Amino acid sequence: MNAKVRLGEFLQTRRSQLQPEDLGIPGYGERRRVPGLRREELASLAGVSVSYYTRLEQGQSLNASPQVLDAIARALRLEEAECLHLHNLARSSAAGPARGRRPAPERVTEATAQLLEALTGVPAIVTGRRSDVLAWNRLGHALFAGHLDPGAPARPAERPNMARLVFLDAHTRDLYADWPAKARAVVGNLRLVAGRHPDDTTLHTLVGELSAKSADFASMWADHRVTACAVATYEMRHPLVGPLTVTQQTLSQGPGPDQGQNIVVATTEADSPARTTLALLAQLGPQHDPARPGARVGSD
Repeated sequence: MNAKVRLGEFLQTRRSQLQPEDLGIPGYGERRRVPGLRREELASLAGVSVSYYTRLEQGQSLNASPQVLDAIARALRLEEAECLHLHNLARSSAAGPARGRRPAPERVTEATAQLLEALTGVPAIVTGRRSDVLAWNRLGHALFAGHLDPGAPARPAERPNMARLVFLDAHTRDLYADWPAKARAVVGNLRLVAGRHPDDTTLHTLVGELSAKSADFASMWADHRVTACAVATYEMRHPLVGPLTVTQQTLSQGPGPDQGQNIVVATTEADSPARTTLALLAQLGPQHDPARPGARVGSD
């Protein structure tokens, strides 16, 4: 799907999700043929002509200024991450077709590896821009994926992918008490990344695979929601130590060789039952996971 189509679909979907009465637009009791706002209503709210907005939705206008995009974003009531996504889509659309390329496998820098090693008491994983697990510390592996080979992130061809795990792995699905909330966050983040990297063929292959294998993913992807996964609290149901509530924080890496990579950490409140549960998990370690028969004692 090219950038023009993605931009048009995003605008159409978000327009259809707005109710006229929520924006103070009188309906006069009329029956609408399509849900949401009409193009002319949105154009009026954004302060642009109907013909211009129509061309933008249809991919025929490629020079939308940042000011116009911001006005449309306000009319659509987009949040900050969604507004950024709109700008990314418009920029890709104006640039024309990009040559798809398969980038080299991502690697964790020495500085990130040292930080991960230092976080001994906190579950932490390093993910790439497509949500591949590039590395994890011992507790991060035990919390998020103790049923998987702890050495898998070191082998690019075998790296776990958090999006695949959330939608296609029964263990991970059962790990979250509110699985839909976690799933929506994963999809929203992938949407944001896809807007930033429209020529990433590996990412588009991942989206196609998940759409084909998971009806839940296909439905959420079609919703065009965008989410910057910075901080979220989840109730987890770990098969070894039971329920615990964690705050997952995503620390984005800045410019440099690890740009696009994230460090995801899971913290617990001080003196909480969850802190005690996490300490118990740290004592058990992955060698006690019944889902991994034959795991070596003391393996990291």
